[in-house]
Amino acid sequence: MKHLELRYDAGVATVTLNRPEVRNAFNDEVIAELTAVFSELDNRAEVRCIVLAGSGKAFCAGADLNWMKRMANYTRDENLADATALANMLRVIYRCPKPTIARIQGDVYAGGTGLVAACDIAVSVDTAHYCLSEVKLGLIPATISPYVVRAMGARAAHRYFLTAERFSAAEALRIGFLHEVVSADELDAKVAELAQALVQAGPAAVKACKALVQDVAEKDITQLLIDRTVENIADIRVSDEGREGIQSFLQKRQPDWQMRG
Repeated sequence: MKHLELRYDAGVATVTLNRPEVRNAFNDEVIAELTAVFSELDNRAEVRCIVLAGSGKAFCAGADLNWMKRMANYTRDENLADATALANMLRVIYRCPKPTIARIQGDVYAGGTGLVAACDIAVSVDTAHYCLSEVKLGLIPATISPYVVRAMGARAAHRYFLTAERFSAAEALRIGFLHEVVSADELDAKVAELAQALVQAGPAAVKACKALVQDVAEKDITQLLIDRTVENIADIRVSDEGREGIQSFLQKRQPDWQMRG
């Protein structure tokens, strides 16, 4: 890979954006690489958790300027193809069956907020700043909006989509966009702590839980939804992993997936 680094450690795969010279801004090549690596990690049984990180001072500054210069002369059809590739990348990250953690060591701008929002858990240093800057350029954060609005809520999105204000990590935590804000010295320890919790959980249960949240979030509590949740728990209880988990708890021993992990 040209723009990413990939590292494995005890069930955790760390994917690092490695373009510090452009503040990890993404272009069509980065989008293709992220799509490919997350698709590959989906299929690797030994990977139980994925950490998305950035190198250098910024986590991700959004779109690369040279890429934006090319886009300025695109036709509508070319823009559709370009936006479709970005949308597909975000969907692959969001729908990845493995749990994902965004390790945010620096500023996050524009499309970078989409990467954070597409991950299940977001941990940031307290010095990072956030900005949905699109309207300053006469654009809108359309492709990332399904993920960012879910992460921060519609009320906060009304403000920060429309004003393009910079806001702090503390504010991002307050509105629910982040889960944890820590000092730079504490970042790796907090990410490792969360990754360990994910690795120790039942892999099939984690996959099913992630799908459950995505299926249930913001849906009307209809009889159909209730029936689906009833089927979900019945299915997991009779699965091999579900039976092993219950038996190991009753027998006061480790479940077999922890011994494998």
